[in-house]
Amino acid sequence: MTEWDIKKLRILRTLAEQGTVTATAGTLHLTPSAVSQQLAGLARQLGVPLLEARGRRVRLTDAARLVLRHADAVFAQLERADADLAGYLAGDTGEVRIGAFSTAVPALVVPAVAILRETRPGLEVRVRETEAGESYELLSAGAVDLALSLAAHAPTARDTRFSRMVLLEDPLDVALPRDHPLADAPDLRLADLSGEPWIYGGSGPWQEIARTACEAAGFVPEQAHTAAGWTAILAMVEAGMGVALVPRMVSGRAGGVAVRVLARDRPTRHVIAATRRGAEASPAVARALDALREAAARRASADPA
Repeated sequence: MTEWDIKKLRILRTLAEQGTVTATAGTLHLTPSAVSQQLAGLARQLGVPLLEARGRRVRLTDAARLVLRHADAVFAQLERADADLAGYLAGDTGEVRIGAFSTAVPALVVPAVAILRETRPGLEVRVRETEAGESYELLSAGAVDLALSLAAHAPTARDTRFSRMVLLEDPLDVALPRDHPLADAPDLRLADLSGEPWIYGGSGPWQEIARTACEAAGFVPEQAHTAAGWTAILAMVEAGMGVALVPRMVSGRAGGVAVRVLARDRPTRHVIAATRRGAEASPAVARALDALREAAARRASADPA
């Protein structure tokens, strides 16, 4: 039977994720030569070539990709073994690290931490605000145990490294200047604002979410201004520079503008929680997930729509 080396398999998987030996070495705090030696040793153990040269870079062989498909299952099982040991040793104590995008921190993570302080006071929660595309890199590297992101940022369901669950359907409301002629219009539709200047992100998933919602309503929005943060977007709306779609998680704190619920159009985004596959069984992670679900349910029950 082939002798498998978990440490070397982890190096191979990291190379597949990072793309270069240098980046792999930096991620694992090794030297590039050490990475190359470990991978050469793994190839000898398995009796198949794992890398092939492509100019100054290397690429994985088909044999390496076959090995990695099995390695994902191996690492998931090891996560489950760690979870079982944690349940035996820790009980209601331990630590869980949560990475979340900025609007999810006050809307979901902080309420979940409050729930855990009441129900599991021995469980320590560490929160890390993350950029949109960063959560899954941190999760894969083991820097966080739970990642909150938008579905638009998440890997596909076929990615075997992660377990994903929908926490919340977050509707999008429209923010208008308070003196806008349609600020008090009954039964406001998104199409009623087709001729307005729009404010939204300059690139990335949020731009796509806003454009897709408008296109579903039958028009392409005129992007008059761009901003990366909700404070800037809402300030421009308040100043009469345009209108914007705003997530319900943000619109509840939007002072100075008129926020209207689009009950008939109801564009939405989805908030996803993810763990490394197998780690969701860890008592600390499972309890944190339960608290996040409860926080999401409370928020949904308070939905003004």
